[in-house]
Amino acid sequence: MKSLEDECGRKKDCSMVSSPTITTTTSCRLGGARQPAHLTQPVLPLGWAVVTSALAGLALDTAFPELGWWPIALVSVTLALIALTGRRAGGALLVGLVYGGAFYVTHLSWAGRFLGPLPWLGLAGVQALLFAVGAVPIALAFRWSTRALRGRWGQVVVVPLLVGGLWTLRETVMGSWPYGGFPWARLGMSQATSPFAEAVSWVGVTGMSFMIATVCAGIGQWWRVGRGRDWRGLVMPAAVIGLLLVVPQFPTTPAGELTVGWVQGNGPAGYFDAAAPGAMLTAQTAASIPLIGQPVDVLVWPEGGVDSDPLNDAGTDAALDELSRQASAPLLVNAATRRGGNTYNTSLLWPAAGGVVQLFDKANPVPFGEYVPDLWFYQRIAPDLIGLIGREYTPGTNSPYVSLNGVGVGLAICFDVIFDDVIWRGAQDGAQLYLLQSNNGDFRGTDENLQQAAFARMRAIETGRGVVNVSTTGTSQAFAPDGTLLDELPADTAGARVTTIPLRTGLTPAVALGPWLAGLLATTSLPGLLLLGFAARR
Repeated sequence: MKSLEDECGRKKDCSMVSSPTITTTTSCRLGGARQPAHLTQPVLPLGWAVVTSALAGLALDTAFPELGWWPIALVSVTLALIALTGRRAGGALLVGLVYGGAFYVTHLSWAGRFLGPLPWLGLAGVQALLFAVGAVPIALAFRWSTRALRGRWGQVVVVPLLVGGLWTLRETVMGSWPYGGFPWARLGMSQATSPFAEAVSWVGVTGMSFMIATVCAGIGQWWRVGRGRDWRGLVMPAAVIGLLLVVPQFPTTPAGELTVGWVQGNGPAGYFDAAAPGAMLTAQTAASIPLIGQPVDVLVWPEGGVDSDPLNDAGTDAALDELSRQASAPLLVNAATRRGGNTYNTSLLWPAAGGVVQLFDKANPVPFGEYVPDLWFYQRIAPDLIGLIGREYTPGTNSPYVSLNGVGVGLAICFDVIFDDVIWRGAQDGAQLYLLQSNNGDFRGTDENLQQAAFARMRAIETGRGVVNVSTTGTSQAFAPDGTLLDELPADTAGARVTTIPLRTGLTPAVALGPWLAGLLATTSLPGLLLLGFAARR
């Protein structure tokens, strides 16, 4: 009986049950009800769970660009959850760490393209550790549910919903902590090119993550509870998938068109590029020449397209004035600006005929890229690497919005695009389209820019607005409000395009209710887990 005690738990009453159809089975008395023994044990031995988690973590990367095999996300997460079921906290921590490490080390490999392995492995390691800690509550939900929930429907409906909420809660925490968080690799973003993407206009990226995780947990519970025999256990995941397939994009209201000229100068934008003073301004100006004489409402340059401060440098000021005069249109440019003793990463709407320059300062400078948190500590660990960061950017507090001759324009500067609040605030302030500026010069030859382009496409669908995403070195794209690709420029190519972008008004449910949805999932999943634990103990 010792083996049965180990499987079922020393404090549980285990007995042998006979039936006309099953000669002998093991059953455990849990919370006053008999449960099949397989519900109280891990589905996979720990060794196989570690191997499965490693393979599943590697597979998840293929769901994102460059490959973009979005169905793999469902397979990967299902396997990850199966590997967690029945585990105690220590086993769950190990399994979660292996899965997170395999995924993040692969997915974020671009972080070491030029700066070496320390930033790459440091970022991936922190993300994997946080992911592993978040795996423990999920494992507890599986364990406690076997004691507290009597009946098949509780296992195949309530448990998947709770697990989906806990998965999303983990993403929310990782997207906001530490140092402002890193919401780059959220599960919902893996569906940017899938037929599910239109649903993001209703539930946002957070809601998409919740629904995908819930489906995967439902499939895993169907296999776990019914041993894959009772197809009724697939009713809930099938219903969610059906909902994702049939829900159309939320309609926003047409409000005219805007003709946007956008320029990818392919200048020396990286940390290690040999660049003379003014080289980026020269490259962007040269690439803009083909647009002179074409009717445009605005001319857009990428992040870092101006490598001197036009607010404090008379020569740069004059060069932008001359270009806007020749283009007969205002410019949307980006530069490091110095104001009030602080340095900002700033987008500037430069008027064509003089006047007030409208500004937006990057809300989320990149930790260890654009500023160094806890400088005293990290300078002792990697002084040479920290010394490469030439300036300390201050986070902006102004609205990611400018008015272009009465047309509201939403803005986001590179890293900002992954933060929901920046995108939502632009739409709430009246944006009718988005002009996104990025600098990917340090990630040439990697899939970082393609991952960021998927964010831009998802933001178009989420907000129901057209998006122009312009990079220094590529790739750059223009998307319609439904996410359709209107035009693009390949990587490492200097070029310019003119694209007519539809304007839209009205807020999608994702924008209007997004903060409430994230809060609702956080305030229900964790208390739900605690309530489950209390019921299991009783």
